[in-house]
Amino acid sequence: MPKLGVEPERRRQPLASSTPGRGTPRHSSDDAVAPRLDDVGVDTSSIELSGSPATLSVQFPAAPVHDIPEDELAVAIDDVPVNPETLDSEHRNTRIVEVSAVASDAAEPQSISATRYQTGAPEPSALLTSERLLDGTPATRTPPEGRWQKLVYDVTRSRVNLGDSARAVARKELDARIRRRWEGGARFVPVLTRKGGVGKTTVTALLGMALADARDDRVIAIDANPDRGTLSERIAQHTDYTVRDIVRDIDSITGYSEFSDRVARDETRLDVLASDTDPHLAEAFNEADYNTVADLAARYYSLVLTDCGTGIVHSVMRATLARADSVVIVSGASVDEARLASETLTWLEQNGYDRLVKEAVVVLNTATHGAHMVRLDEIETHFQSRVREIVRIPYDPQLAAGSAISFRDLRPVTRHAARTLAALVVEGLPSRRA
Repeated sequence: MPKLGVEPERRRQPLASSTPGRGTPRHSSDDAVAPRLDDVGVDTSSIELSGSPATLSVQFPAAPVHDIPEDELAVAIDDVPVNPETLDSEHRNTRIVEVSAVASDAAEPQSISATRYQTGAPEPSALLTSERLLDGTPATRTPPEGRWQKLVYDVTRSRVNLGDSARAVARKELDARIRRRWEGGARFVPVLTRKGGVGKTTVTALLGMALADARDDRVIAIDANPDRGTLSERIAQHTDYTVRDIVRDIDSITGYSEFSDRVARDETRLDVLASDTDPHLAEAFNEADYNTVADLAARYYSLVLTDCGTGIVHSVMRATLARADSVVIVSGASVDEARLASETLTWLEQNGYDRLVKEAVVVLNTATHGAHMVRLDEIETHFQSRVREIVRIPYDPQLAAGSAISFRDLRPVTRHAARTLAALVVEGLPSRRA
């Protein structure tokens, strides 16, 4: 029991004692001490007088008990004494690691100029980097593509960037497919058909424009049709030079500048090498002449398209197929046009070009006559069993006119079909030469 020492108030008169020789302190009233104890919250009824005249025994109220919350109670550890000697020292999981103090005044790394001053060695040009020479300029922010995305970006002053729209993302993904690179020189892709009037030359122009518009390297389309080809008429710019001039001037063409002077170029950067307008001269363009032109084109171009004639047994066709990395077969939407396209695949298989057939792309030109009366799905099902991919080219008024093609002015669905064809053709080309 706690003890509280209180010196009692003394009287002048001695008090009577029940024990001789000893005086017992006596309070005239309990109010002399109680009020002062009440001031500190002590229950005066619990005060007991002990035998000592200078000591009072006081019973203090019990301390309030703290209620432990349930979340603390759940992780509370019982107050159980633990003898450290009983612990298994061999299986302790505690590891003592001594950490050396780190100097707070560590030296900062020296600059390149300071290092050179100390060593005296000359600096290489590689050390003149933008990080060293330029101040920390903020990176240029590219606004997103899409009407709504661009509006939010402008209103929030470039703080909120929702990213490109779904259409823009799809377009960029298609661009990436068309721009795929390869090693080992130029790739050759002939465009074939056994029937005229199905849009072979138009498909060649569309394919070349889609490739040249998306890719960073050079693309050329060669008109090797011995029956007076019209590929050069599908672009706005014309030139008087033909494949015959390339063969005649082969010794004077020593670089791309001389070669590019003899080709026509459209708005997409597609170069076109025209064929002779005179049928007699065009017929004289043979296998050796094509190889001469192809060898020269392979020096300056990454992709060479060839608009072949309908004569599949012509010597130029033999030279074209010998160089081909992939082929494009053009079919119309009529019954006989689809059948002739399938027979072209059969001829290729029978003459040792099975690899080209398996990797071929069939273009179904739905702008031909009778397309609305034919089950195009059945035609596609047939070719799916023989070739790698099939692409439909929809009707477009600009293509139906048969004049120069402006790739920018095509209907969006037509332009997308041409770009899809370009991506599929590139994906079928070998990444490396065997």
